[in-house]
Amino acid sequence: MDGAGTGRVFDGVGAISGGGGTSRLLVDYPEPQRTQILDYLFKPGAGASLQILKVEIGADTNSSNGAEPSHMRTRTEVNCDRGYEWWLMEEARKRNPRIRFYGLEWGAPGWFEGGFWSDDNVTYLTKWLGCAERHGLDVGYLGGWNEKGWDAAWYGKLKKALVAHGYGEVKVVAADNAGWDVATDMKNDPAFDAATDVVGIHYPCSAVHCSSSQDALDLDKPLFASESGWNNYLTGASRLAAEMNHEYVDSRITAFINWPAVYAWYPTVQMQGSGLLQANEPWTGHYDLGPTLWTLAQTAQFTRPGWRYVDSASGYLDGGGTYVTLRSPGPEPQYTTVFETTGATGPQAVGVTPTGGLPRGALHRWSTTLESTDPADWFVRGADVRPDAAGGHRVTLEPGTVTTLTTMAGGKSRAAAKAPAARTMALPYRDDFDRYRSGATPRYLSDMEGAFQAARCPAAAPRSAAGDRGTGTCLRQTVTTPPTKWSRVASPLTLVGDSRWTDYTVSAKTLVNGAYGTVGTDSTDSTGTASLLGRVVNQLNNVGPGRNNVWQGYHLDLSADGTWSLKVVAPDKATHVLASGSRSGAGTDTWHRLSLGFKGDTITARVDNRVVARVTDGTYTHGQVGLGLDSYTASHFDDLAVTR
Repeated sequence: MDGAGTGRVFDGVGAISGGGGTSRLLVDYPEPQRTQILDYLFKPGAGASLQILKVEIGADTNSSNGAEPSHMRTRTEVNCDRGYEWWLMEEARKRNPRIRFYGLEWGAPGWFEGGFWSDDNVTYLTKWLGCAERHGLDVGYLGGWNEKGWDAAWYGKLKKALVAHGYGEVKVVAADNAGWDVATDMKNDPAFDAATDVVGIHYPCSAVHCSSSQDALDLDKPLFASESGWNNYLTGASRLAAEMNHEYVDSRITAFINWPAVYAWYPTVQMQGSGLLQANEPWTGHYDLGPTLWTLAQTAQFTRPGWRYVDSASGYLDGGGTYVTLRSPGPEPQYTTVFETTGATGPQAVGVTPTGGLPRGALHRWSTTLESTDPADWFVRGADVRPDAAGGHRVTLEPGTVTTLTTMAGGKSRAAAKAPAARTMALPYRDDFDRYRSGATPRYLSDMEGAFQAARCPAAAPRSAAGDRGTGTCLRQTVTTPPTKWSRVASPLTLVGDSRWTDYTVSAKTLVNGAYGTVGTDSTDSTGTASLLGRVVNQLNNVGPGRNNVWQGYHLDLSADGTWSLKVVAPDKATHVLASGSRSGAGTDTWHRLSLGFKGDTITARVDNRVVARVTDGTYTHGQVGLGLDSYTASHFDDLAVTR
């Protein structure tokens, strides 16, 4: 290891809160578990020690695992307090004041004239940066449209606007897509090249090799794996260890950003288990760690952005695997070497000899057995490796491990705190929404599309035939202009509860949009259908001619014209109507109560407390609940309850 050796500047190890609701349930965690989880993610030397946090710039539309709120729902409105990303960024900065933030859009609001690549979107992004400034947050990086291509001229407009609004230090990343074609476009377009600071690529690696391109290398810009990983928190450590090293050795990529930071969404939503840890049971405070988090810590705890790779001390191990070396700047450098042996079949002896002004003393050793399910094998402090008479440090690397040798002190393997045991959410569950401030997302509700938020109930709306009406604060779906979508969830939907619930009755009051639902909105649809969901078990993709994302379970629908239906969305992606009919007096602008009861394979549907159907169907025996609409209307719900 030559301390004078050259290499690219290291830009950091990070993770993503985004792709829709991936961190949604974390904000609802009780203390002290919430603090413990945040420490594992962001506190230097305590866990993952994330150096970059990439967040979604929300647009009230599904972006894989849910929808995140927009800060501008109209051209003239700016609300800098919606959602939980500001909270998460603030918590990250408390723990690591040097953390770098990165913003990216998946979708966009529907009010933009000219679509996503428009001047309106440039304004939208500068307003978002203004919100970050109000929260005391410095954003280091800003991207375009996640995995939807790029518009070179638009990046020029964005760069110009950033400079004009005082955000010239924000680095523009292009193009958050797979493949290196964007680098070739930059090479052939000087204006595009001048407008961008970083080449950001998604998933550049297979299990054993990472791609690159000569055009990208010739640009002399930082190369980021701006979304990579997608590994299971329990079983993805081997893949993660290989990627993190191979990205530099194969491709000269200098930042690794894992999707996602945390598995904090309901297990009824796709890509279950992805992330650095599991935290999706806020009602108990239960969370779970695995070797994936500690594999990332093997690099992040012993490096800092701004260090340099040493190319002559980074490469391939003869017996399988890779190694990378990084050193700090300055006259008295620190250095770290990370070895991964996922490609090895047996032990390997390695000699490490520092030269060129690098420290010659003992090296601290940390290791993780990547496939082990025993926490005692994760991020283990070994005996210091002392130099021999010739100044070399000799170690034996076991296959299937990641090992760090470093001059840096510190490192902390596992906190003493023990998470509470997992447990099904207790029943009854009730929420009348009266305890929330206007615009808040109620506890445990996770929006899949649209935005279900607390709002005053319409006082003048007539009661149902059974005497029900909303009172105080209701739950209102607030998005009335269809957004520019990233994913294919057809209409607003929110989920809540425990997927392990079996026999229960779920009920809610609903006011289908009409004169009371469109106040202050630009909706052109004065009718609609409200849905109550039960025994929801999983997400299905590419369903029907629209290739939509839908949720397996039972749906009770009530339309503004009084018609109702009880349906089941089956595992084979077919929707079967179990019963249907019409209720006189049901319709728009009037409160109604919907109810679904499950006992074994008997399902009972009620409208306004009257049984409209009792059927036998054994498709699903358990699942959580949800509320939905068939269009972007500002309809209301109240008194959501799940009882035994």
